[in-house]
Amino acid sequence: MSLDTATVRTIAELARIDIADAELPHLAGELSGILTFVEQLAAVPTDGVAPLYSVLELYGDGATPLRDDVVNDGGQQAAVLTNAPQAAEGFFTVPKVVE
Repeated sequence: MSLDTATVRTIAELARIDIADAELPHLAGELSGILTFVEQLAAVPTDGVAPLYSVLELYGDGATPLRDDVVNDGGQQAAVLTNAPQAAEGFFTVPKVVE
């Protein structure tokens, strides 16, 4: 679908967006490209595909499978501190910011 500048101006007015006249041809091309893509999506055959209202329907009991919530220290202190610009005694060190 191709939009002309008059249609883009009308859309902008309805959306209460102030668009300069110089931008209208560019926006017309952009919006036309978006509408062309949507037309391609409409051509995808969806006959026989049940609507999916929620991804939770994929699981039999309606609940999202979760891992156990186990508290741990992560065991990654040394690996994390390798990313620190400065570290001392197992902690990040930062410059003093308060005088």
